[in-house]
Amino acid sequence: MSKAILITGTSRGIGFELAKIFAKNNYQVLAVSRNSQPIEALNHPNIKVFSVDLSKEEDIQQLVVYLQNKKIKLTGLIHNAGKLVNKAFTEITQEEFHQVYQVNVFSVALLTQKMIPFLPPKSHVVTISSMGGVRGSLKFPGLAAYSSSKGAVITLSELLAEEYKEQEIAFNVLALGAVQTEMLEEAFPGYKAPLEPKEMAAYIYDFTLKGHQFYNGKVLEVSSSTP
Repeated sequence: MSKAILITGTSRGIGFELAKIFAKNNYQVLAVSRNSQPIEALNHPNIKVFSVDLSKEEDIQQLVVYLQNKKIKLTGLIHNAGKLVNKAFTEITQEEFHQVYQVNVFSVALLTQKMIPFLPPKSHVVTISSMGGVRGSLKFPGLAAYSSSKGAVITLSELLAEEYKEQEIAFNVLALGAVQTEMLEEAFPGYKAPLEPKEMAAYIYDFTLKGHQFYNGKVLEVSSSTP
């Protein structure tokens, strides 16, 4: 199987649904999450599960070794893993701020660095951000760490698109609005979103495979509601 995709944050929500869609369509899925049990339980022959702490370089190295040994090149890399803290600004600890940035920004940078050798021309790196990270969009109290980190990763992606355009690796960001996930419940308890994870995953699947033909270094707002 020559088609391969790496997805982070596959233990639940959108990432879990994305892994299933790609596997169903005969992609070799490298499913990365700290809690690997839910995706392992699928027991799908096209899904290779990795229990990885993305903040640890030695954990990411196991992905590098696997790709090298199997001589795999990636069609796409989807940065979907995310961490959210919902607290008043004055109550957020420095440790919590760092944890949010570690998952949402630093780990995205580290994993991308390690995956560059496995991204051939015409490959596509898609980073899942949030409407809360987009300049000029409506902001909500309690999400200072989360939304600012999602803004940072947007700029990172824009820079990488420029740096790797001659290698024809595309980098784009999808800034998602409300999707009915556990993370949404953490941010907005009781809010009912207009979209389910499966519906958003179907959109991200199509965008990963086709979006780089039209966009590079862009932020696309994928939102039908506020939040």
